[in-house]
Amino acid sequence: MKITSVRPWLIKSGASYWGEFLFVEVTTDEGVSGWGEITTTTRLANRALCTILRQIGAAVTGEDPARIEYLWHKIFRSFTYMGSRGAAVECVSAIDIALWDIRGKVLGKPIYELLGGPVRDEVALYTHPDQRKFTSKEAVVREIRDIVESGHTGLKFDPFPHQGRTADGQSREQRDGYLDGSMTRKDEREAAELTALIRETAGPDIDILIDAHGRFDVPTAIRLCRSLEEAGQIDWFEEPCPPESLNALKQVREKVSAAISWGERGHTKWDFVPVLENKLADYIMPDVTWTGGITELKKISALCEAYYIPVSPHDAAGPINVVAGAQVMMTVPNFYKLETSEWNLGKYDHLIDRPLDVSNGNLKLTSKPGLGVEMNREYLQAHEIELG
Repeated sequence: MKITSVRPWLIKSGASYWGEFLFVEVTTDEGVSGWGEITTTTRLANRALCTILRQIGAAVTGEDPARIEYLWHKIFRSFTYMGSRGAAVECVSAIDIALWDIRGKVLGKPIYELLGGPVRDEVALYTHPDQRKFTSKEAVVREIRDIVESGHTGLKFDPFPHQGRTADGQSREQRDGYLDGSMTRKDEREAAELTALIRETAGPDIDILIDAHGRFDVPTAIRLCRSLEEAGQIDWFEEPCPPESLNALKQVREKVSAAISWGERGHTKWDFVPVLENKLADYIMPDVTWTGGITELKKISALCEAYYIPVSPHDAAGPINVVAGAQVMMTVPNFYKLETSEWNLGKYDHLIDRPLDVSNGNLKLTSKPGLGVEMNREYLQAHEIELG
């Protein structure tokens, strides 16, 4: 069997925060194809990635898709002789997921069976409220109660106003091109009030997770975390500072009591080693579509196991993102919960051949080979964004 093409599919969809998904299909000369995903990124990045993926496709055409580890390194090292981060790893991730999908289909096994077999029957989830519905206290209460009643035992939200958000969803930082890391006292009070209301509504048995989205400077992050600790008994504070400085993360960690979660913006095992060695996080949250795919997520999870650090993948984009992360977490002893963007994932139904089963706050994978889902090619063809 040989690879015949790597095809990016940039799809317009209201199910995505950005209004589009970026899927990747790897095809072979024996008619077996596999699917990967990148997504969770900007429109500009998606278009650049499509161009890169076409070039990678030419470089791997004729290769054996079963040589997953070899192809991971071949693609990774092709950007520079020393390897790379960012876009390079996102492309590696999508292709790696697709190769595992192909391998599972060829062998007639779900991917988790190829990674050592399951250590659990289903994958626990945490999810997000739809904050667009937070138009009043009553609306917040309704949304949080819906999540609790769905069986989820953890929820995550960003209580901090994104100042200056534009009509197309861009934050002030994206619009103006810089990050100042600040937050007004008024917005801080509103964040604390919202967090207190959500804790009161959810009750004491639900994990309340806070996402700072890597937006704050050191003193602001410390101040905001402390105010939320007092307001809502939070269970983690996620990515308080931009990922470029681990020293900034260290300063925040030394000044707050809440557990720190880190890793959404980490690329490859090498980014996670200093975080683990320097005890900078209590939870690690790699994104399978950003950090290097299924191959790398399994390795990062093993690194974390050696430090007794739970793994909780960032998987809040499209259906391949969710399922690929779940396939790995079926085999990971040190697993906490898998992220989903909403408690009801029916928004993905039009993209795949069968709905995802997330009943009672857990994802139930099937025993079907590969990822266990197929993309709805007819829908993709009808909603593909032409790039010229």
